[in-house]
Amino acid sequence: MILIHGASVLRPTTFAAEPLDVLVEGDTIQDLVARGSVKGEGMERIDATGRALMPGLVNGHNHAQTHLAKGLFDRYTLELYLTAVPWATGRRTLEDKALSATIGAAEMARKGCTAAYDMFAEFPLPTVDGVAAVAGAYAQVGLRAAIAPQMTDRSFWEAIPGLADALPEPLRSEALKAKSAPHAQSIDACRKILAAWKYDRSVVKPALGPSIPHHCSDEFLRACRDLAREQGVGMQMHVAESKVQALIAPKVYGESLVSHLAGLDILGPDFCVAHGVWLGDDDRKRLADAGASVSHNPGSNLKLGSGIADMRRMLAAGINVAVGTDGTASSDNLNAFEAMRLSCYLSRVKDHPVDKWINAREALHAATEGGARALGFDKVGRIQKGWKADLVFLDLEALHYVPLNDLAQQIVFGEDGTGVEHVMASGRFIVRNRKVLNVDVAQLRRDADEAVARLTAANAEAKAFAERLLPYVGRFCTGIH
Repeated sequence: MILIHGASVLRPTTFAAEPLDVLVEGDTIQDLVARGSVKGEGMERIDATGRALMPGLVNGHNHAQTHLAKGLFDRYTLELYLTAVPWATGRRTLEDKALSATIGAAEMARKGCTAAYDMFAEFPLPTVDGVAAVAGAYAQVGLRAAIAPQMTDRSFWEAIPGLADALPEPLRSEALKAKSAPHAQSIDACRKILAAWKYDRSVVKPALGPSIPHHCSDEFLRACRDLAREQGVGMQMHVAESKVQALIAPKVYGESLVSHLAGLDILGPDFCVAHGVWLGDDDRKRLADAGASVSHNPGSNLKLGSGIADMRRMLAAGINVAVGTDGTASSDNLNAFEAMRLSCYLSRVKDHPVDKWINAREALHAATEGGARALGFDKVGRIQKGWKADLVFLDLEALHYVPLNDLAQQIVFGEDGTGVEHVMASGRFIVRNRKVLNVDVAQLRRDADEAVARLTAANAEAKAFAERLLPYVGRFCTGIH
């Protein structure tokens, strides 16, 4: 038993700060009691005087393969980035995959995140060893995670009608050589991944990640649907992320992406949309009626110029909303505090009156309980008896809490991760005194430097080829109507 005493505790629903002591037994909050009412004899005592306790943040969407590629992109749309993916994340060894995932998990932990939805991509199809390497990285750092192998059975060039034809020869022929695996192979690989899963699914669980609807055949999407339901796992997809995707959908399907997925009977409580920037009212209603979730990823959406997702209309429709960062190739950081703040701010430049702006408490709910629901974790995301002991200790001496007027608002509008002193996941510290405990960060940096130097050389030819493609992709995509 652990007694955490002296803290100001952020309570669920109201997100008011209350002077309470917290009893933790194993991985669970055993009770919350009046401050000083339990002597703590025979218990481990943790003095949290001058600290605030909040639930661990949940990152609704990211990509483990990108964390060796942070800082590589500036003025890139989503489609330009997808053109660059073969060199940005290519030629990875199994060790590189584990390293990239560990970098991301460690950064999230250091910034107060205790759980994440990870769409991890391997080309041309997912592998047992690759997914296990990512799952192992999360387990080592100590985060909860849902690991969804990201898959397609159509290449980028095949998925967007007319794009390949816009390339001159010999670029067209060379680009079309890149082929995703046939969907039956990917489904077989996922079956093997699920059968070989060795981690406690209450902490690190498998999911499925067919990447983008029109990058997948309907046969593939149906097979993913059936496998997910058969195995009881969730599914996350990039849906209506960019304007290009929204414009392509009627050309490919004669309807919106969400409408098409509804027709395939894919939507449900275990389904999570990543991004959802270009959703219409009908799309939001379908998602809400199905009990689906959306991960709102405002930082990545801004950087890629994808647009501003309407979190208020999602909530008004009844959709469960999570908050995510996306991967660090498109957002450059894994700071869920920043994602919360942007979720609030961006609602204020939409067409909403002031009383419909996203407020701090709504953002906090999305980044904790909303995220946990999207990941499919039960009793995660609030500080309450019987819920999991995923806790963040905030140092109230950090200047953004001086003076302390409203803890919830100062977390959302002021916290940047520097106030995070300790992080506990499943009742165990994974960050203590601002140090990530289960990873040698200095060695991680040395390994990353070596990997980047090697991969930069190995992918130089692929990068040069992608840079020849970029002008054609840019012109074609901006010309879609």
